[in-house]
Amino acid sequence: MATYDPLRDLDRLASSLFDTRRGPRRMPMDLYRDGDHYVLTADLPGIDPGSVDIDVDGQLLTIRAERTLAAGEGVKWITREREAASFLRQLNLGQGIDTDNIAASYSNGVLSVTIPVSERAKPRKVEVATDAGGPAITAHETGSSADGPQLVEQ
Repeated sequence: MATYDPLRDLDRLASSLFDTRRGPRRMPMDLYRDGDHYVLTADLPGIDPGSVDIDVDGQLLTIRAERTLAAGEGVKWITREREAASFLRQLNLGQGIDTDNIAASYSNGVLSVTIPVSERAKPRKVEVATDAGGPAITAHETGSSADGPQLVEQ
């Protein structure tokens, strides 16, 4: 049986009154490279997929989402700990990204964004020609991980 705790309610009220994060909140996310693409996964539980907005402006990827809560007419709340909120994350994509083929999906409260590496940034072989009698030399060029996505802190 749950018991009423007035101190918990007072603490929650104080936290909401003195919360300095009035703007958009950060969504927890992971980012990793898997072969020829990066994968970003972000936790967005309770978000209507229609509210998720992903924009690419030059090399800046912006993810926005809104969580709204239904109030219901005539409802008397016993407790309400979930809040309506706006979420925002931005990443600087770097030069080695194929921004035209970024794709996203949303399932079970997790947003997944696939960010492909551009063809020019993928590892490639360069053949070095020699004099007519000598064998050709093959050099290997590898892409730099520094050219991948980087968070833009706000």
